[in-house]
Order: sequence, then C-alpha cells, then structure tokens
Amino acid sequence: MAGIYIHIPYCKQKCSYCDFHFSTNLSSKSTMVEAIIKELEMRKNEISTPIETIYFGGGTPSILQSHELDAIFYALHKQYDLSQIKEVTLEANPDDLTKEKLKFFQSTPINRFSIGVQSFFEEDLRLMNRAHNAQEAENCIQMAQDFGFDNLTIDLIYGSNTTTHEMWHQNLQKAVDLGINHISSYALTVEEKTTLDHKIEKGEWKPISDQHQSEQFDDLVQFLERQGFIQYEISNFGKPGYFSQHNSNYWKGVPYIGIGPSAHSYKGNQRAWNVANNAKYIHSISNNQLPIEIENLSLIDQYNEQVMIGLRTIYGIDPNIILKRYGLKINDYFQHELKELINENLVQQIDGKIILTKEAKFFADGIASRLFYVD
Repeated sequence: MAGIYIHIPYCKQKCSYCDFHFSTNLSSKSTMVEAIIKELEMRKNEISTPIETIYFGGGTPSILQSHELDAIFYALHKQYDLSQIKEVTLEANPDDLTKEKLKFFQSTPINRFSIGVQSFFEEDLRLMNRAHNAQEAENCIQMAQDFGFDNLTIDLIYGSNTTTHEMWHQNLQKAVDLGINHISSYALTVEEKTTLDHKIEKGEWKPISDQHQSEQFDDLVQFLERQGFIQYEISNFGKPGYFSQHNSNYWKGVPYIGIGPSAHSYKGNQRAWNVANNAKYIHSISNNQLPIEIENLSLIDQYNEQVMIGLRTIYGIDPNIILKRYGLKINDYFQHELKELINENLVQQIDGKIILTKEAKFFADGIASRLFYVD
C-alpha cells in the first residue's frame, strides 16, 4: 500500500504564526491545478501498489472550486489504483465549509475533514489572524455532521498569551461537546520571519512562555485521556477507530508521494521534495521536468529518523530492530544512552517497545536527540 499527499499552496490570508509554503495571490490557482494534474500523470509509475490514503494539505485545500477538485480526482482515478482506498482527507478552514460546498463534497471520495479551528475564542483568532470567527468554527462542525461527515479532526493551538488556562479548558470541552473524535493540538510556535516573530521582536506582543505552554499541554493530555482519547502521537489524539490512517502510515514508514510545490515524498531509504516556489513549480511541470530534489538517506539518517518518530508515537522503538537493521556499533550507542534515559525516568519499556513516560512527552524531540547517532 502507499499514500498520496497533494499540496494546495493558497490561502485567503496569512496567519501570524504560519511558515508553511503558500500564497495569498490566487491568480495562478487554475494553472496550478493543471500542473498538479500533470505531475500526477508524470509520477504514476513511482507507485506500483494500490493507494490506501490521500491527503489534501496546504495552504487551504478547501479554497478549491468544485470543478478543480473534480479534475484532480479524475486524474487520480485515471492514473492510480484506488481500489483499496480507505481514507481521503481534506484540510479545510471553517469559513469554507458552507452548505453548498458540503453538499458537493458528498459527491466526492472525501471521507474525512481536518478543520483548522485553532480556537473557539475571538481573542485567539485575532492574534493568529485567522479568516474565520468563533461562531463559524462551531457552526461548520455541526453542518459537516449534519451532512453525514462524522470522521472529523480539528486543530487546536495552545500556549498563546491570549489563551488563559480556563479558556484552554473550555476549548477542549467545546470540542468534546461537539462530538469531535480526533484532535490535533500544537503549541503556538514562533517561527522566523512570521508576523508573530516580528511583533515579539518589536515588543508589540509578549514572548511565549514555555511554562504556560507546558501547563496547557499537561491539561490537554489529562483531559483528553479522561474523555477516552488515545495520544497516539505527541500532537495527535483520537478515539479508537478514528486515528489518522494517512499520518499513521507516515510514522510506520509506508511509502508516499507528495504532489505540488514544497510537497515531500518518501520511499525506503530515499526522500524527495518539490521546489517551494509556485512559479518555478508551474514552469518546470509545463516543460515536462519534475522540480524535485532527491536525498538518499544513510543508515545513520534512517536510524535517527526512526528514533525521532518512534518516540513521538505509541508504536515506540523496538530494540531488536535497532540491532538487526543498524548493526552492532549503532546498537551499542543506543543501548548506552537508553540506560541513562530509563534511569532518569524519561523512557520506559512496555511490551518490548521503548516509549516515553507521561512526564517526558512535552520534551519528546529533545529526548530523541539524545539517542541520535553522529558518526
């Protein structure tokens, strides 16, 4: 099995925290869709197995018009084996999920929405410069459910200076009350060259508090656990049967191709990514050239990546695989560092797999880096 990720690089406006590749200039959107369709055809031989999951990310894929989305699905059906498809996810902004669009989506293979709610409070949404308001965030979820879409995930952002602990608890309670079965939740991160970064540097906004974020992360984990959610990845919480199959396949090393500007692909020991420039992407595809860079991952690269992903998920790290796949030298290093992490109560071994302790989850990436092997 394999997956396909399709990057739609357009948004109505720029969120203050976002450093993803996108444009607010929609003039090239129709040409971009044509280029994406052509790239799907150019790369059809890269995958010989049936497609299990498709994920439309961005940017804002819900910005596509019905005929544009139909054209992409036609190309997918024409070029790829979709007989085993299980999950088709579309990222959407609340203000895009109108009754008219939801009615159209019913006629497509889409069976899962990832909705960029971020918060149910106006103060947070204004800070983030989101295009929707709090009422639209709530209404779109109820409308999607009314149209028969129950496989919904929403994004929620914690740790903003505008988000008190009480507001954060109300955000989580609202999601549960609305019947949401999957939540992806991220700390508000200050990325370079974003509006958020600029405002903090100028002293117009307060710096983000690590302590504030850590406390809200703990609240997030504890609250959702009481509500029957499973934290199957550091930032992803789902009730049984509602885990993201597409993202889970990423973490399990299932091959996928990324279509569109800035999209990444993975297969075995090879990673690739498209140019993160709309004009260059369109120009290259129109000249029958794939605008792609390819990196062959060394054994050490593969080990470090497996450590990082393993510790972020419930799937953990299997020590037997470390020895079998990466050899004695890397395994000796792994075992030495592992003992120290166990002694510090940062990781534990359950059912033969190495996973983080509850207290260590907020520091997952830093802990993983201690297991990284550097030649």
